[in-house]
Amino acid sequence: MKVYHGSVATVKEPLVHVGRPHLDFGQSFYVTDLEEQAISWAARPFNAGKTQILNVYEFDKEQAVSSGYKFLQFERYNSEWLDFIVANRRGERLWEGYDMVEGGVANDDVFNTLELYLSELIPKEVALKRLQYEKPNNQICILNQAVIDRYLHFVEAVVIRKEDGNG
Repeated sequence: MKVYHGSVATVKEPLVHVGRPHLDFGQSFYVTDLEEQAISWAARPFNAGKTQILNVYEFDKEQAVSSGYKFLQFERYNSEWLDFIVANRRGERLWEGYDMVEGGVANDDVFNTLELYLSELIPKEVALKRLQYEKPNNQICILNQAVIDRYLHFVEAVVIRKEDGNG
């Protein structure tokens, strides 16, 4: 399957455990099968003025799963997804023990719902109801370097936007 990673750099050889801690599915390398979503990752506000790159890969996820790597997939926003995201954002590291985790992204709109839920301003049922109306998105977090080395193959880097010289 074709997957994408939006960045301000060409990433030919991704590494696990380089990203920020306390992310949705763990500290590792994230890709998506949705090109538009990866482009939006590259275009985040803190990347304004920088050259933005769409890294394209071929990922044999099915082969990785059938080879025995531990894979957790959230089919939709549900109570299990919410509990997993909240725990990871609190630093509980539920992602440890998995090689790959796939599911919906806690984007800005989702994050607002998460914040209300974490602050106990809305109950879980209300948070889940709000999440069901979110635009479909997807992220695959690859937590095991062996999975990257064996099953994720760099195809190309496409410049989405050139540096404007002001940043």
